[in-house]
Amino acid sequence: MKLKKQVTVCGGAIFCVAVFSLYLMLDRVQYDPARRQNSGNFPRSQISVLQNRIEQLEQLLEENHQIISHIKDSVLELTETGVGAPGAQLPYRNPNGSWVVPFDGRPAFLSVSPQDCQFAHGRRGHKTDLQMLDVYSLLNFDNLDGGVWKQGFEITYDPGEWDSEPLQVFVVPHSHNDPGWIKTFDKYYSDQTQHIFNNMLVKLQEDPRRKFVWSEISFFAKWWESADSQKREAMRRLILGGQLEMVTGGWVMTDEANVHYFAMIDQLIEGHQWLEKNIGVTPRSGWAVDPFGHSATMPYLLKRANLTSMLIQRVHYSIKKHLSATRSLEFMWRQAWDLESGTDIFCHMMPFYSYDVPHTCGPDPKICCQFDFKRLPGGRVNCPWKVPPRAIVEANVAERAYLLLDQYRKKSKLYRSKVVLVPLGDDFRYDKAQEWDQQYLNYHRLFDYMNSHPEMHVHAQFGTLTDYFDAVYKANNVAQGARPPSYPVLSGDFFAYADREDHYWSGYYTSRPFYKNMDRVLESHLRGAEILFSLALAHSRRAGMQGRYPTSDYTLLTEARRNIGLFQHHDAITGTAKEAVVIDYGVRLLRSLVGLKRVIINAVHFLILRNKDNYHFYQTEPFLETDERRATQDSLPQRTLIELDSTPRFLVLFNPVEQERLSLVTVLVNSARVRVLTEEGQTIPVQLSAQWSSISEMSNDGYQATFAARLPALGLAVFQLYDSFDSSLTLHSDTVLRLNGHKLALRSLDPLPLRSLPADQNTFYIHSQSLQLGFSGTTGLLERIKLKDDQQEVKLQMEFLIYGTRPSKDKSGAYLFLPDGKPKPYTQKEPPVVRVEEGPLFSEVVASYQHFQLSVRIHNLPGVDGLSLDITTMVDIRDQANKELAMRLVTDIQSEGTFFTDLNGFQIQPRRYFKKLPIQANFYPMPSMAYIQDSQHRLTLHTAQALGVSSLDNGQLEVILDRRLMQDDNRGLGQGLKDNKRTANMFRILLERRASINKVQDSQPVSFPSLLSHMTSVFLNSGVLALPVLPKKGGIPPLRSFAPLSGTMPCDYHLLNLRTIQSQKEEQVPSPDAALLLHRKGFDCGLEAWNLGFNCTTTQGKLSISGLFQGLDVQSIHPMSLSLMYAGAPLSNGSLIRLDPMEISTFRLRLR
Repeated sequence: MKLKKQVTVCGGAIFCVAVFSLYLMLDRVQYDPARRQNSGNFPRSQISVLQNRIEQLEQLLEENHQIISHIKDSVLELTETGVGAPGAQLPYRNPNGSWVVPFDGRPAFLSVSPQDCQFAHGRRGHKTDLQMLDVYSLLNFDNLDGGVWKQGFEITYDPGEWDSEPLQVFVVPHSHNDPGWIKTFDKYYSDQTQHIFNNMLVKLQEDPRRKFVWSEISFFAKWWESADSQKREAMRRLILGGQLEMVTGGWVMTDEANVHYFAMIDQLIEGHQWLEKNIGVTPRSGWAVDPFGHSATMPYLLKRANLTSMLIQRVHYSIKKHLSATRSLEFMWRQAWDLESGTDIFCHMMPFYSYDVPHTCGPDPKICCQFDFKRLPGGRVNCPWKVPPRAIVEANVAERAYLLLDQYRKKSKLYRSKVVLVPLGDDFRYDKAQEWDQQYLNYHRLFDYMNSHPEMHVHAQFGTLTDYFDAVYKANNVAQGARPPSYPVLSGDFFAYADREDHYWSGYYTSRPFYKNMDRVLESHLRGAEILFSLALAHSRRAGMQGRYPTSDYTLLTEARRNIGLFQHHDAITGTAKEAVVIDYGVRLLRSLVGLKRVIINAVHFLILRNKDNYHFYQTEPFLETDERRATQDSLPQRTLIELDSTPRFLVLFNPVEQERLSLVTVLVNSARVRVLTEEGQTIPVQLSAQWSSISEMSNDGYQATFAARLPALGLAVFQLYDSFDSSLTLHSDTVLRLNGHKLALRSLDPLPLRSLPADQNTFYIHSQSLQLGFSGTTGLLERIKLKDDQQEVKLQMEFLIYGTRPSKDKSGAYLFLPDGKPKPYTQKEPPVVRVEEGPLFSEVVASYQHFQLSVRIHNLPGVDGLSLDITTMVDIRDQANKELAMRLVTDIQSEGTFFTDLNGFQIQPRRYFKKLPIQANFYPMPSMAYIQDSQHRLTLHTAQALGVSSLDNGQLEVILDRRLMQDDNRGLGQGLKDNKRTANMFRILLERRASINKVQDSQPVSFPSLLSHMTSVFLNSGVLALPVLPKKGGIPPLRSFAPLSGTMPCDYHLLNLRTIQSQKEEQVPSPDAALLLHRKGFDCGLEAWNLGFNCTTTQGKLSISGLFQGLDVQSIHPMSLSLMYAGAPLSNGSLIRLDPMEISTFRLRLR
């Protein structure tokens, strides 16, 4: 009875709070002249102001209706969990052995507007001319010999076809410069790239008809830094005059398989911002000749950056042949979720094997090679087809011109317009003045002859990429970027890539996973540092203290942006560079990680001080310590040890997620008598566990203290840690070693218990409030899972497998995956030692094998972190030769050959297992997640690093963890993969019940994660940072938590970045403006809705930016193109913005 009374009181209190909050919100939207004064002057009419106010009011009323409608459910939930019951502050055990941990009892609800569910469910009738999944089903992949064009077919034409409309030929000179591959970025620059720029400057000025395109801004910026003002001005004239075109304009030509969309966008912004500041030019066309397969995310990002056209090259030869046969190599590339044409971008696919000169003038490489004048006799490069080029002179120009025109005509027959594109270049070309003369002078003689003979019906010239695209649009009588009549619309992606035979480039999805993981850690730190730096800068301006805040940290941010951008290059994150180059990338990443931690620490220092007058920045005396340290670029992180005594040690936790978060936080302390207090002084439960020096030995180097923390969105929370005798809320992990016949030395650490048991074959279990997991008594590997409220267990079996490589001929290497057949089960002579650790906040099973250690942990929490399995595989295969280690999940899910992988963490691409293709062709990149499903369940494998994934049988998901290969795979690297590291791969496994099934929807070429799945991915990739405050002689000034958001963001919104923009006047100095990048996620409502642990509402895409940040005024808001190159009309201060599902938008804000 007493409990019911308490629950009633609690429910009443919640109701009062909801009503009072409605009153405050109504008050908030009232017109306040003083606020308008502080927020800058905005052009607006009284009617639009009134409309905005009404919209805000409607939104707030709807939110509060949803809040009140959920109070009853929340109260019932409080009753079930016993929160508020006498003595419920101490964790206790249920009769079944599972722990119950009382939390703050704050109600949390999920309230999704029905209209927001329609996006994922309303996809019927959506059809493009070319859907890549259907193309894959259609093709035989038979690799027939096509004659001179080995992978194609014979091309014929009628010589009179161009009589009425002459052929237009655009020859586009280019030089592909890898920012690291065989040599490091700096070595390439000093040996070759700087000479390309210096010769370019001279040679393009010699003749205005000469053209060139350049892509990698990383190299161009390095040249610019050392160029004098005269050279800079000359180069600027060439660009603005249209002789030199900057194509794509990213910091690098990014990989498209392993990269996360945060980093894809960031390197694009970095390149575009550099071009805007230094040249004043905006790229119009995309150029991607070397990424090993192409993602559908890239056209979306280029379209959002206001580029109008794009070019791609590395696509499976069978797909190229199919599109060539139907003259569909040029198409409008549309996103799979787009029911109209808003995401369309014009795309040109190159038809032949490579982007080098022998494979670009036409179908016959033997002839095209004769027109690569760098290969003239006497040079270092020759033609493999044994027919060398000949210099063009009066005696041979006619014969040579007709021979070349025949290739141009044949190539043009593969396209729908009478305009043909002929790239002229290769890797690191044009580094010597002689080549510029050889190519340009000989081609001008050919062009002059062609153009002066009208009977040839051709006009040939040098051009830029945009010159070509403009001619195509003009020939079709459409505007730039518009769809020419009858041109096809295509959706889907171009993975996996094969360049010949069964040589699929699916190995690089996993190659060097240590650095793929490190990259993701850097991205999370960069985003966190950007957001905190922007907020600290704005608050320091508001407090009139901008002169005291270390704006010099902007230099560290810029360096990190550029080093992370460099690593997105298609030979960096891919794991396909030389060993010395990999070390160079690693050193750069580690240096930036250290710099980013410093930026974060300096921002946190300012933001958590209760009284900002106490703020003093000293470069040599940081206020906080870092959470962890890496000794070298290739070592795993080690937690910082926090020394405790009877005086409080303050700990600041940073939540980089835009939603409130309830998560477990683990810190390393020197005392077992640790006590943790919240900012309000409330003692909270702690689970004390050991650090392990081996599977059976506890380390003497400290204790792990784990506690649950509720953290504000994008905010900072302050906790206190003591060494205290009064530690009734410090509970010890109970650890059992299942020895399986091993005679191991056990080492415990007082007061933590350690027991050993002879293992048996019976299944053993660990529990949480949401999950029950069953493990094999023999292998220690997961076998089954049961969700809360389910009566039946679900099969979820983990297996480890070994792939070999082919015994003869071509073998697997850094790029290629060429297995010797199906994988074999991983076996070792001795059974594994298994450690089972149980406690009130988490339970964990660790199985120790010779080449890997598998940890499966569950969190005893409500909300996102408590609903998935936390998986870590510590892999070390350094003693293996030509072996690849895979982890397979085996379930009873009837997936029937269909599985789903993400593209760049941005969107989901359905896949099918094709028996007609070899194993390696059925692997795909998995940057953030993959799932299988049937009518009852969906099983998602979330990952914290990009790896290769497949589903080779019904109900299975399989991921390659690491690969060690002893030979080169003949793609230019000249090395195997022998520099493996001890690597921690991190995953989350999420099993969801499907609540509503729609077979039509399931067959569509598009799919979406649930909101829970989205949040699980974000939590995994954006870990909480735990920063200890360093002790000070004079004591610590008063601290307080920092919550930057004034309300909750809609939970289908992701704040992708808040990136301080560079000053246009000074180098390495921040401007008062920041770029706010928002992504509204598409999600599937057809999965059972769980309590996410925070209040989750959707608003049909509406958001008020002006009221987003607490304690700051938004002085101006400008909608921008993705990379800030184009500005829209400024928004009024009270405006609501609205994003469509899947939309990414950028806004330029001035905060104060």
